[in-house]
Amino acid sequence: MPIPGVVEVDAHFLEDAAATARPMRCRVIEEDTLTLDIEDIGLYTLMWTPTMECSVAHGYTPDAGLLGDINESESLAIAAGFALSEGFIRRREDIRSLSVCPDSHRVVRIQLHEPEKVQTNRRNVVINSSCGICGPREILENGDPALRPVATRRLALQTDDIARLMGEMRRRQALFEVTGGCHGAAIFDEQGRILAVAEDLGRHNALDKVIGKVLLSRGELSGCGVILSSRLSVEMVLKTIRTGLEVMLAVSAPTSMAIELAARYGVTLCGFVRDQRATIYTHPERILTHQAGVQTA
Repeated sequence: MPIPGVVEVDAHFLEDAAATARPMRCRVIEEDTLTLDIEDIGLYTLMWTPTMECSVAHGYTPDAGLLGDINESESLAIAAGFALSEGFIRRREDIRSLSVCPDSHRVVRIQLHEPEKVQTNRRNVVINSSCGICGPREILENGDPALRPVATRRLALQTDDIARLMGEMRRRQALFEVTGGCHGAAIFDEQGRILAVAEDLGRHNALDKVIGKVLLSRGELSGCGVILSSRLSVEMVLKTIRTGLEVMLAVSAPTSMAIELAARYGVTLCGFVRDQRATIYTHPERILTHQAGVQTA
């Protein structure tokens, strides 16, 4: 049975340098395009992995919720998450409507209540799976009046929560288990409960998907944190700040600019979260106890 987000291809397996390559069927991550048509602003084409089958027309409004014969929409979720994390909106109510184009499921139309207030230098672009559309160096040097510090302090983690949350996300990464070729992201609340998990070939997409899932279902993300299977890049930190998430937990390392931005805007950054270990780079006050094995950088 086909698995959404997975494509089977022919390959040859070489067991060692002396062996003869043998033919095999291999499961790889699917890569496709999704165009976000933000009315009166521009077109943004993402390279993404569709992990849910959906061919029916459907849409969303904040008042009515999900419209159409469907329980969940990954394409609408990534559209909403992208709009929030890239600064096109500040809250769910800024969206007038989201809709999958009836002529092509690869196009999502986004209507905002006040598109004239959106300030962006990039319109009508193709965004690959490893880059955002932000200007982090300009923000660090000159500031950005539209970027607000994460001022809430609702989220506090015990050190053993860090390993538990990372382990729970890993167990729910079904696509990674099959292909080994995708990133994962999960959002958890102040009670330490995982609210949503998403996977994609791109780390930015995985983050936008999970942000959008929670935004559309819950309405806001204050008091929440995010778990990432990737490194902590400055673009990921920017998305987190715009979303209002308080804590970032990641398997890999942060960059210097990511640390600088997180420190300035109030985000707790934890890298190298593996087994019972983690390195806390910024705002350690949200980690309630520092047990053995947890370092404060």
